[in-house]
Amino acid sequence: MMACQKKEELEMSLYGGVDLHGDNGYYAIVDQDNKRVYGKRLPNELDVVLEELKPYRSELKGIAVESTFNWYWLVDGLMEKQHSVQLTNPAAMKQYEGIKDTNDETDAFFIADQMRLGILKCGYIYPKEERAVRDVLRRRMLFVQQRTAQALSLQGLYSRQTGGEIGMNRIRMLTASELEKTFAAEPVRLMGTASLETIRFLKERVDEMEKYVMDRCRLKPEYEKLLGVPGIGKVLAMTIMLETGDIRRFAEAGNYTSYCRCVKAERESNFKKKGKNNRKNGNKYLCWAYIEAANFMIRHSEEAKRWYQRKVVRCGGKKVVAIKSLAAKISKACYYILRDQVDFDVKKIFG
Repeated sequence: MMACQKKEELEMSLYGGVDLHGDNGYYAIVDQDNKRVYGKRLPNELDVVLEELKPYRSELKGIAVESTFNWYWLVDGLMEKQHSVQLTNPAAMKQYEGIKDTNDETDAFFIADQMRLGILKCGYIYPKEERAVRDVLRRRMLFVQQRTAQALSLQGLYSRQTGGEIGMNRIRMLTASELEKTFAAEPVRLMGTASLETIRFLKERVDEMEKYVMDRCRLKPEYEKLLGVPGIGKVLAMTIMLETGDIRRFAEAGNYTSYCRCVKAERESNFKKKGKNNRKNGNKYLCWAYIEAANFMIRHSEEAKRWYQRKVVRCGGKKVVAIKSLAAKISKACYYILRDQVDFDVKKIFG
């Protein structure tokens, strides 16, 4: 009996925290009494990290990794070695503001202490198997934005040189010979040709990525109902599915809309603006997807178009604000469609 008691006393519960950077990370471990057991800066090499953590493997209850741009290799590597890993949201954790000096060491130990107390603000670790396909769609989005930027640049060049206007559809149909006739000066032709060739190159890459995703991924049954929403096609529905994951992780529609960055990030008191919160807290890819859906919806739905026009007037002509408001309504509608498995009802969203 005594021997068993001593064994229990020797067992410790340890909690790890990682402040991760581009080429290194600070690793901290505390015990159940918040005593510092280990603290060291390590290079971003999985073998080195696993070797350093080996002596604490049996007592480690979990490791919290800061959600930075490069967490994949570390989280996947630790999970493959059966470590319990949590992804922390840096924007949701706030240390005592009276602290005068903070650094990587204090941040890592703070993360470990939050895990020990059970109050760690965790992010969602997306399944590794689906993450790669999701990232292809993210790169596609980047290329779409760059293609649009090149098209706008070509529109500006055309207006400066001719005094006229040229639409996006016309730009897609332009030929090199037409461009030479339009721009007499050689430097202008060079710029125009470079933009046109870049647009076509990016279009080929976008189409290639779309085909790759469609060949390897299918919409889950609960997400197929999104295709009934005016303005949401297969690519946007796939983007929403891969970025959202399980809709049940969002308690209310407002939580989901906030995650989609479709709400204001302001602080008010007594009807007065007191500052701004972190407007980048959330998923920028879902924000883009719902804004794209809003732009398409006003083309395909008369109800959406009328609502948008009224909103523009109420916003003092600010079309960007009106589109963002419509995106918020669409994201809320999609939340209920996914959660309750119901069809899109235009009357419910626009009255």
